[in-house]
Amino acid sequence: MVASLSREAEAPPSFWLDALRAAGTDDLRPRAPLTRNATFDVCIVGGGLTGLWTAYYLAKADPSLRIAVLEKHIAGYGASGRNGGWCSALFPTSTAALERSHGRDAALAMRRAMNDTVGEVARVTEAEGIDCDFVQGGTVAFARNAPQLAAAQADVAAAAEYGVDELELWSAEHVEGRFGARGTGRERPLGAAFDPACARLQPAKLVRGLARLVESLGVTIFERTEVTNWFSKRVRFRSALPDGGSVDGAVSATTIVIAVEGYGAALPRVGRHVLPLYSLMIATEPLSDDVWREIGIQHGETFTDYRHLVIYGQRTADNRLAFGGRGARYHWGSAIREEYDRDPRVFGHLQRTLVDLFPAATDAAITHQWGGPLGVSRDWRATASYNPKTGVALAGGYVGDGLSTTNLAGRTLSALIRDEQGPLTELPWVNHRSPQWEPEPLRFVGSNLGLLATGLSDAEESLTRRPSLAAKLMGPLTGH
Repeated sequence: MVASLSREAEAPPSFWLDALRAAGTDDLRPRAPLTRNATFDVCIVGGGLTGLWTAYYLAKADPSLRIAVLEKHIAGYGASGRNGGWCSALFPTSTAALERSHGRDAALAMRRAMNDTVGEVARVTEAEGIDCDFVQGGTVAFARNAPQLAAAQADVAAAAEYGVDELELWSAEHVEGRFGARGTGRERPLGAAFDPACARLQPAKLVRGLARLVESLGVTIFERTEVTNWFSKRVRFRSALPDGGSVDGAVSATTIVIAVEGYGAALPRVGRHVLPLYSLMIATEPLSDDVWREIGIQHGETFTDYRHLVIYGQRTADNRLAFGGRGARYHWGSAIREEYDRDPRVFGHLQRTLVDLFPAATDAAITHQWGGPLGVSRDWRATASYNPKTGVALAGGYVGDGLSTTNLAGRTLSALIRDEQGPLTELPWVNHRSPQWEPEPLRFVGSNLGLLATGLSDAEESLTRRPSLAAKLMGPLTGH
């Protein structure tokens, strides 16, 4: 261990990480950096859930493997420690879109794999003693105007057609009788879709617990070790030393796994293959039992609605509302900076949206505000890929649906690396290659135009009570 706390230990980048340190269960002290050239069988770039799940399944399958994880900050510093805590069967690409591109059987296999992944995370965390507040209570997606209700009805109908989901359509009477999602004026709920394939969890507990678990299996995690480039069989890095200096070096490895998600935009070999899209969150103080009875969200349940500008929330184990959404603009050149993690305008919008959805939370104090980038590929499709000729594997492009998808990625990459053919390696996302994003200024203009269009689409539907024309026109740009 290094002698002093790093900057990220002094200022945890999310409520989830802050809660660990406040409880005294994890001081977030960085592990030692890698300070010399080294050789491993597998070198994993990125200490988030994709990298750690890959390390876990590789180590369990072959304990003789020498596996190293290189992380620029601390394990869970990125999206894995900042997300909404939904362990769901959501996948960035719809089943219908996968059917069009890969056929019905492949599309259904992908959907079943995502459903099974929720159970796999539950199984592993219980078997390995990772207490991450996992409770599977499903997702309630409120429909608050006619176009949203039509979207909910379409989702339930599609689930019935494919026969792999158990979505339910709830009536307005059921929603108003159980939830305090009253809204105001024209936005009172007209119904909701309920998807049981989702669990609430505390993401920092999961990623930090998984890091400790893989270490117990013989995996070495080097923190404050920034990867600057990689080639076939070789990774270059720069490590931060306790005295403020740095040291450069290289790792030789038969297999290299790239697991950096949105942060990969800053790396020369990823660059325009991923766009960092910011998503921000707020958390309230713990709410009283009376307030929770009015709100109606139970432990284990997550919630959203059918607006175009995505929102997501959960009831935390300590009875807070943790609520997030999109709305932060894309920054020129795919820039990623700490100051972009916080946007007062977006935080204000999130608080107003939360109160509009649940008026019982009107007086709830906001105790935490945070955010960070997630990874978006140009065609909004995630991938789990491996090239046996170069020995390079990668996974990402989850578009915010990565908390459970990372587990499927870890299992899939482990199978690909070990040349273990089976259902996982035949899934339609395996070895999918997305096109690059456009160069600037097209990327800047298009991304922020898409963001603007989503907000306008919601306003249009609220006013006209008809499906948004703006949303239809901008659908190809926003992944719909």
